[in-house]
Amino acid sequence: MAKKHGRGQDSSGKGRGMGGGQKAQGPGGYCVCTTCGHRVPHERGEPCFELRCEKCGASMTRE
Repeated sequence: MAKKHGRGQDSSGKGRGMGGGQKAQGPGGYCVCTTCGHRVPHERGEPCFELRCEKCGASMTRE
């Protein structure tokens, strides 16, 4: 009988969750607008991709 795996697990039994081994970038840095380039200091606990640019309303990314 074949071994059944739980949802989100591969044959090794390890999960296939988010992150893929990426590490957090730490508390410093900036959130940068993908359209106009406006920069604001990154705040811990608030992902840049959840922010909108104060100037143009576009999404932000981490620098």
